[in-house]
Amino acid sequence: MRASILFGILVGFAAAGSAAAAAQKPNLVIILVDDMGYGDIAPFGSTLNRTPACDRLAAEGMKLTSFYCAPVCTPSRAQMLTGCYAKRVSLPVVIFPAAKIGLSAKEHTIAQLLKDQGYATECIGKWHVGDQPQFLPIHRGFDHYLGFPYSNDMGGEWDGLADVPPAKRRPPMPLVRDDRVIETMNGPKQDRIEQIYTDEAVKFIRDHKDGPFFLYLAHTAVHVPLHPGAAFRGKSKNGTYGDWVEEVDASTARVMDTIREFKLSENTLVLFTSDNGPWLTQGKNGGTAAPLRGGKGGTYEGGMREPTIAWWPGHVPPGTTCDAVAGEIDVLPTFVKLAGGIVPAERKIDGIDILPLLLGQTKQSPRGVQYYFDANQLQAVREGPWKMAIAPQREQNRPAGQQQPASKGPFPKLYNLDSDIGETTDVAAEHPEVIGRLRKFVEEMDRDLGIKGKGPGVRPPDRVEDPKPLLMKK
Repeated sequence: MRASILFGILVGFAAAGSAAAAAQKPNLVIILVDDMGYGDIAPFGSTLNRTPACDRLAAEGMKLTSFYCAPVCTPSRAQMLTGCYAKRVSLPVVIFPAAKIGLSAKEHTIAQLLKDQGYATECIGKWHVGDQPQFLPIHRGFDHYLGFPYSNDMGGEWDGLADVPPAKRRPPMPLVRDDRVIETMNGPKQDRIEQIYTDEAVKFIRDHKDGPFFLYLAHTAVHVPLHPGAAFRGKSKNGTYGDWVEEVDASTARVMDTIREFKLSENTLVLFTSDNGPWLTQGKNGGTAAPLRGGKGGTYEGGMREPTIAWWPGHVPPGTTCDAVAGEIDVLPTFVKLAGGIVPAERKIDGIDILPLLLGQTKQSPRGVQYYFDANQLQAVREGPWKMAIAPQREQNRPAGQQQPASKGPFPKLYNLDSDIGETTDVAAEHPEVIGRLRKFVEEMDRDLGIKGKGPGVRPPDRVEDPKPLLMKK
């Protein structure tokens, strides 16, 4: 009898200890905006868009002012999910509906590695690394999914079928829950999409408030076509684009209010960022990367350097700024370490744990160099303040038909981003020693992923032979 009582006490202590250990694992949240520029929120200089939720995040957290992504949608999401440069996982360009390829099941995703540590995981919003059923989030580590499987301009009828030849018509825009299309959302129906996402995010936090949880909230906003909800339409000082930026900010406020409501602040790390620079060729329907040069689709800073805020009260020092080089490839190793896990070593990743930066323990980047890829081509590298362009960088900084041509030779070109954030002055001739040092990084990458073609470090995506559009089943 005494032995059984003692055993029961020990089991109780073990269970309590296990629960306490789980409680110590921080909840992890990524808020990823689509096509938002460096200068589109007030903490990064916007005077047009009102973003009080982002203002509060920055006041209570840390601005990361040299945080990098990829220049377009699919590669950026591949990098966030895998901790690898998109070229490494063979997703270096935008993929379209019913594509044959998708993110390989052999890659270790951030969701799967966190799930292995006991996290509840949900993906809400834009996926865009493969839309075939076997490529969807629930097969890449997420318990649940609700969102569009690709960009909101890739569904049929968004601009009216009357002007689209039958051969080029696309299926309606599918809203997917887990692996089933639950609604099609063409045209004005998309005005509800951000409300749907935010409601789902709030519900997920409420349902998993006892943690630990991982929320990947990848907004459809502010990608064209612009669809701000009725409560936001016409309310900003910056047209329809500003309306949608402000709806994203309001969504962020609701997510943060829910975290605070359940007293989860000191055990929740939130990372707010964008997938690539603003789509400047859209004119007034696109944002701004000021004071950076360029935008979406190019490897100037404006295409890949994103407005980013880290928030974790009691851990991330409030009201601080860090200019050390970091990026979305660093999120996976950082989050997995925080969760108490280890990133498997059999598949090389490119990211590095940046927790010391987030905690304010250092302002020196643990990653020696940032590589700038445009599709499969390496175009530039950065070390500290120095950025060396080894090939022409596209600059889409004007409306369609008025773009400036890519930068012209001779190459390499060298910019000091500390003193010339707008990349206006080539100082290569004055700093041959820097050019020599950065060339070694280029040579190292050429041996790994290759400068133009595919090097030995490139891994294949998954494929299907007969892809089909996602449609509602009758």
